[in-house]
Amino acid sequence: MDTTVMPPDATDKLIPGSARVELTSTEGDPVKPNSRFKITAGENMSKFRQETWPAFESKVTGCMRSNALTILSVLGVLSGGILAVILRYARDGRYTQREIAYVMFPGDLFLRMLKALIIPLIVSSLISAIGSLDLKMSGKIGARAVAYYMSTTCCAVVLGIILATSIRPGKGGNVDEISRPTQGARPTTTPDLLMDLVRNLFPPNLIQACIAQYKTVLVPPTDEQFLAAMNATEGPINKTAIPLSEWRMKYEIEPSTNILGLVVFALVLGITLGKMGPKGKPLLDLFSCLSEAFMIITSWVIHLSPIGVLFLVTAQMLEMESFEVIVGQLGMYFLTVMLGLFTHGFIVLTSMYFLITKRMPFQFIGNMAEALATAFATSSSTATVPVALACLEDKNGIDPRVTRFVMPIGATINMDGTALYEAVAALFIAQVRGISLTLGNIIAISITSTAASIGAAGIPQAGLVTMVMVLDTVGLPAEDVTLILAVDWFLDRFRTFTNVLGDSLGAGIVNHLSKKDLSEMPPPQQFVTIPPMANPDDFTLEMEKELNGMAVTTAERSQPAEDVWQSTSIEQMEQR
Repeated sequence: MDTTVMPPDATDKLIPGSARVELTSTEGDPVKPNSRFKITAGENMSKFRQETWPAFESKVTGCMRSNALTILSVLGVLSGGILAVILRYARDGRYTQREIAYVMFPGDLFLRMLKALIIPLIVSSLISAIGSLDLKMSGKIGARAVAYYMSTTCCAVVLGIILATSIRPGKGGNVDEISRPTQGARPTTTPDLLMDLVRNLFPPNLIQACIAQYKTVLVPPTDEQFLAAMNATEGPINKTAIPLSEWRMKYEIEPSTNILGLVVFALVLGITLGKMGPKGKPLLDLFSCLSEAFMIITSWVIHLSPIGVLFLVTAQMLEMESFEVIVGQLGMYFLTVMLGLFTHGFIVLTSMYFLITKRMPFQFIGNMAEALATAFATSSSTATVPVALACLEDKNGIDPRVTRFVMPIGATINMDGTALYEAVAALFIAQVRGISLTLGNIIAISITSTAASIGAAGIPQAGLVTMVMVLDTVGLPAEDVTLILAVDWFLDRFRTFTNVLGDSLGAGIVNHLSKKDLSEMPPPQQFVTIPPMANPDDFTLEMEKELNGMAVTTAERSQPAEDVWQSTSIEQMEQR
C-alpha cells in the first residue's frame, strides 16, 4: 500500500497498544518526509489478523446464531404491527371476517400447537419437579414462590390505585359518550365467583377438567316472579330491580380448561410420589420422561414462533374497529394502564430482582424475549408456559426443579398485570359515573382485585369475567364492563406480557434463594438409552464415569429366549 510518510518525530509517537509498522520507500531509499512508501504489517498486525480478528468474528457470529430466534421473534411482533397498519390503510373499507381468518390461519396453527402442549407439559413438569424434591424442600420453594407472588400482586394493585387516583382518567367523562357493545356482561355475584373458584380447585372428573370448568349461571326472573314482586312493592318495578341474590341459580360446564384444578391434582400427586420413596419411583420416572419429551417437542414448536407471532399480531390488529378509539374516548384510561404496566414490569419487578440476586436483570430479560413475544401475540400466559420454560432452562440456566415447579403455578395464580388493570378499571368506571369512593371502598377494590387476579384463567380477556366481582364490590353494575371493551383486547396483550415477565423473574429469584438447598440434593435424573447387552458389568470404566449419578436404561438377558428391559443405576451394577 503506497502512501505519504509522516515526519520522523510523528513516527516515534505511536498510540499505545497500536501495531508497529516498518516503513520503506517505494524506491528503496531511506524514508524521507512527504515521500511515497510501502507499509508492511509487523508482528502485532499479523497476530491481530491471524488470531484476534477470527476470534472476534467467531464470537459475533456465535452470538447472532444463539440469539437468532429471539431477534426474529421480536421482529415478528414489530413486522406484524407494521403490516397491519399498511393493510388497514391500503383500502377504505374494513376487512371481512373471512379475509381476517385467512391472515390469521398460520398464527392459529402456531397457537394450536402451543395449546396442545399445555396440559401434558404442566402436569408432568409439576409432578416430576415436586416428586424429585423432598417435602421440606418443596415447602421451602413453594413458600418462596407464594411470598413473591403475593408481594408483587399487592404492589401492582397499590400502584394501580395510586395512578388512577392521581391521574383520574375518568374525570369529566360521560357514560353516554363512550361507545359500548350491545351485549352486556354476564350477571353474577361475588359469592358465586368465589365459590366457583374454590369448586374448580377440586374437579370431580380429571378428564373433564382438561376441557371444561364449573360455572354458576343466574337465570332472570320469570313473569310470575316479576308479577309477584310488582304486587309486593309499591310503585313501578322492572326485572333488573330484582336483586341478583333472588335470581334462580343453575350450574353449567363451561368449555374452558380448568388449569387450576389440574395444578392442584399435580401438586398432590407429586407430593405423594415423593413421600412413597422407592415404591413411587417408577411412576415418577414416567412423568419425568414425559416432561423431557414434551420439552423437546416445545423446542420444535418454538422455531415457528416468528411466523406465528407475525400473523397473530397482524390479524388481531386488522380486527380492531378503529385506532382512534384508543387515543380518543378512552385515551387517558389507556395511558394510565400502560404507565402502570410499564412501571411495574420494568421498575418494580426489575428492582426486586436486582436487590435480591445482586445482578442486573437486562440479560435475563433479553433471554426471555421469545417467551415475552409469544405472550404478547397469544395474550395467554398459560399458552406461553412451554416457551418460557425453554427460555429459562436453556438460556438463563435456571434449575429445572425450580422452573417446572414455579412457572405452572405462576401462570395460574400470579397475574400482576391483571390485578393492576382491574384496580384502574374499577376506579375509572367510578370516576366516569361521578361516584366518590371512600377509603374503605378503595381497600375493598384492592382486596377483590388481588383475589380476582388469582382466579382469572390464563386465557385471552379472562380478566373481564373477574372484573364483575370488582365492580360488585363498590356497587357498580356489571354492564359497565362494556365501557372498557374497546381497548381491552389491546391492553390484554400488555397485561399478559407483564404477567409472564413477573413469572420469569420470580423463577430467577426463587432459584437464587434456593441454590444452597438445591446443591445439597442429588441432581435431577436424566435418561439415556444404550444398546442391549448380555451383562451390565461389561461397561467400561470410562462409560461408568460418564454415566455416574444418572439413571441408565439397560437391557439384560435374563432368559435365553426373552429380553427383559429394566432401569438400573451404576451403584446397583457395582453391587452385582
